[in-house]
Amino acid sequence: MSPLPDAEALCAQLAQQLKADLHPETAMIGLYTGGVWLAERLHAALGLTTPLGTMDVAFYRDDYHQQGLHHAPKRSKIAFDVTGRHLLLVDDVLYTGRTVRAAMNELFDYGRPASIRLVVLADRGGRELPICAQFCGAQVSVPEGQRLSLKRGEHARLALELTHA
Repeated sequence: MSPLPDAEALCAQLAQQLKADLHPETAMIGLYTGGVWLAERLHAALGLTTPLGTMDVAFYRDDYHQQGLHHAPKRSKIAFDVTGRHLLLVDDVLYTGRTVRAAMNELFDYGRPASIRLVVLADRGGRELPICAQFCGAQVSVPEGQRLSLKRGEHARLALELTHA
């Protein structure tokens, strides 16, 4: 297997891609945990003035009754009106599409955005729902039985990591 791409370089690449596609009504929402870390970087790099929103979609997942909570849920915090906004929904790794579906369900509880565009650091394939990212740092091949995740290390440095599922 080839080495994993550098998360810091991918973040910079995403910021460049996004700059050309911003609207005055653009706002950003990061999904806990890795998506929030990435969104914090992108929000600052893009100089967005609307506060960064954060979401934990645990209770909106369609597998919640099977999986339960694997972490202490955080409160979603969206300190702006989503109605009419062009939203950038940010997550670290796109896999089945179920997290993104849950995030969209929660977003519509807040209002009706003009658009929602998905930004991910890495797409590992394996989709179970018809969801794709409009902005993607890298396509990453992940071996069977492995999980791809974003880790935040010393000095808040971001790194992609493979672990056993």
